[in-house]
Amino acid sequence: WALRCAIAEDVARRFGARVAPERVIVTQGTSAAMTLVFGALIEAGDEVLIPTPHYPCYPNFVRFCGGRPVFVPTEAATGWHLDPDRVRAAITPRTKAIVVASPANPTGAVQPREVMEAIAGLGPCVLSDEIYDGLVYGGARTTSILELSEQGFAFDGFSKRYAMTGYRLGWVVAPEWAVRRLQVLQQNLFISASSFVQQAGIAALAEGAEMVCGMRQACDARRRRLVDGLRGLGFGIEREPEGAFYVLADARRFGADSRALAFDLLERVGVGVTPGIDFGAAAEGRLRFCYAVAEETIDLALSRLGARLPELARGARR
Repeated sequence: WALRCAIAEDVARRFGARVAPERVIVTQGTSAAMTLVFGALIEAGDEVLIPTPHYPCYPNFVRFCGGRPVFVPTEAATGWHLDPDRVRAAITPRTKAIVVASPANPTGAVQPREVMEAIAGLGPCVLSDEIYDGLVYGGARTTSILELSEQGFAFDGFSKRYAMTGYRLGWVVAPEWAVRRLQVLQQNLFISASSFVQQAGIAALAEGAEMVCGMRQACDARRRRLVDGLRGLGFGIEREPEGAFYVLADARRFGADSRALAFDLLERVGVGVTPGIDFGAAAEGRLRFCYAVAEETIDLALSRLGARLPELARGARR
């Protein structure tokens, strides 16, 4: 109960949204929260709208529950922001929910407030993945679904901005009507998050603000360092990422098959990246780079890439 109260206070502090602690469901990581919500909402044949490029687990959750993911494309040229008209056009009588991630993995996009307002007004439940909130740069500002509607679901946790990935501690703020459904599933699937880990979460919320600020500043410097370096090597980055700690760069100059390219870089020069195809067909030909590492590691990776990419570019032109 103490952690639920602390989370409700944190939501009010960050977003100005007042939620009752009873609406907070604490889980073993945010993925567990998503498992509960998709399990409580989705029935066989239901459709869930998912912006793409997307976090790979979203469609897996939907399919696991017997639903059908419907992908709504976004474009690099517009900062990977959602077009509410496209979302509206994809809604059918079978649409149960709309997923929104802001900041997003893998694009780093932060959805503008007007986009969030439009999505909240479309009708279906909004499932808002807010796990990267707090890691935003260049004047961007996140908008929580909790600011706009009492009928949305907001996922969050301690893994990203508090760097507590291994603790496996997350939560979802749910509408009042859904709370008991989620509690019943939680009791049968996970029981609860570990009590001592919950104590760590309380401490993070009470004492971690300065650390989060420092980490955000460090990530911003790494973001700019990586973006500048990748552009210098010939990668296409149409718009700089606004949040999270990823860069989704156009790599087609070096090869159209993102998986083959990612394995080549790993095996030949020891640089680990994620192939764009893992985030949906819309991201094929791109690579996702993560800058949640030391600046020295970024510099080393850029140096190694610089030694391999010219040969790949020559091969791609043949």
